[in-house]
Amino acid sequence: MAGRRAYLDYNASAPLLAAARTAMIAALDTAANPASVHAEGRAARRLIENARRDVATLVNASAEHVVFTSGATEAASTLLTPDWQMGRGTIRMSRLYVCEADHPCVLNGGRFPAAQVTRIDVDTDGIVRLDALAAALGRHDKADGLPLVAIHAANNETGIIQPVERIAEIVKAAGGILIIDAVQAAGRIPLDLSAGYADYLILSSHKIGGPKGAGAIIAASDLMMPRPLIAGGGQEKGHRGGTENLAAIAGFGAAALEALIGLKSIDAVGRRRDEIEAIVKTLVPDAEIFGTGAPRLANTTFFAIAGTKAETAQIAFDLAGVALSAGSACSSGKVGPSHVLKAMGYSDSLGALRVSIGHATSAEDVELFRKALSGIASRQAGKEAAGREKAA
Repeated sequence: MAGRRAYLDYNASAPLLAAARTAMIAALDTAANPASVHAEGRAARRLIENARRDVATLVNASAEHVVFTSGATEAASTLLTPDWQMGRGTIRMSRLYVCEADHPCVLNGGRFPAAQVTRIDVDTDGIVRLDALAAALGRHDKADGLPLVAIHAANNETGIIQPVERIAEIVKAAGGILIIDAVQAAGRIPLDLSAGYADYLILSSHKIGGPKGAGAIIAASDLMMPRPLIAGGGQEKGHRGGTENLAAIAGFGAAALEALIGLKSIDAVGRRRDEIEAIVKTLVPDAEIFGTGAPRLANTTFFAIAGTKAETAQIAFDLAGVALSAGSACSSGKVGPSHVLKAMGYSDSLGALRVSIGHATSAEDVELFRKALSGIASRQAGKEAAGREKAA
């Protein structure tokens, strides 16, 4: 990868922030187990508790309600279960309701059997159909257990922002529990768990500039929690067994503080995104940018180049020094039709590409993108011209 490159794939993983790296190095020099009661162990414990406070601050929650995990997928798998604990008793969730455009770690239903998962449609703008959600919850028989609803705050492919407050009203009216996947939203839109619109949030460290390998469940209260996915020595108040990943958690906490500061200048990221979309429309006039009819994250654009497969375009961008994605990066490197666009009613999304940026994205990065797209557009125009000549 000689020469300058532009990294435009923040929704897959944001670059590690300097503050997070510094915090991780300091934690790596702390040798003790955080569960140990000696002075060294207490020092390690302080690093975790400081990070717990900082992660909670990002979403205006209580630090005591933060449970660290290995990432968002583990957090989702922990929360998406029929079996919950309330005090010394148990409570059952008899059905899970998810959105057709959710991330696969939510869409697949976690520990719920497939027969107990209901998928709610989205409209052509990618917004969950509130009437369909209300109707589905209205049919729920609470004699068998409570309804559990899990929906993303912002889509990882399109950047579309869901109306979580309105969703919450519907869920609460039905007596349900609401989990918000805030992985892509954190650090990009304000989040306030104290506002009461969600019972649980899911966060991921590496989406906000922290290290990979850390995530969190954040509860609005300690009234009830899911049956642990990982049982062990009582770490995380018994909610998640296993010795904590001290360095990753410390980096997560530092990144959370930086993300909170970054919210103040998120409009500048939006202006940079708008520059990129203007380039797309200029160089590829018939390109379709998805989700423009709905609120979107300031850092994300998802577009299709007619007649060009996503894999082909992604390789061309990569060879030209630009790193971006063909949809989600969470499918073991596979490139194919986007389930998100399919849910929105698009029949062919093989040409869908995602550009996702951050505060460090520069004018030079945008210029590299422009040059790469210009080359792709020129080659596509040449192919179309050759096709017309052959047909004639």
